Amino acid sequence: MGDVDPKNRRRSKRVMLQVAVLLRATLPDGRSAQVQAFTLAVNAHGGLLESPVQLEANQRVLLVNPGSGKEVAGRVVGVVRSASAMHEVAVEFDFRSPQFWPIAFPPEDWAMPEEVKRDRF
Repeated sequence: MGDVDPKNRRRSKRVMLQVAVLLRATLPDGRSAQVQAFTLAVNAHGGLLESPVQLEANQRVLLVNPGSGKEVAGRVVGVVRSASAMHEVAVEFDFRSPQFWPIAFPPEDWAMPEEVKRDRF
């Protein structure tokens, strides 16, 4: 097994999933925003979204799953600016929340407690 770039390591496996979520945030200019965003990929610790509003790294966000009504808070960990109407936004949840995403058969590592994963060889 080769070395993995630490920037590309994930605490849980990614799943390619396109689902609509409601994104709530306070924009840098102080205005509140509530917009529909779409996921590109998700994991137990967050996801990569397409957002119609421009966000900043470390900005606090709240995601709402309209299908289940579940809410999860987190922060923006990366933004890819776009000339189009959508921006790619990487979000990290405050707490591991695999149940937030509508996935019937999530990857095995989504169910594992963090302590067990760290102790594995």
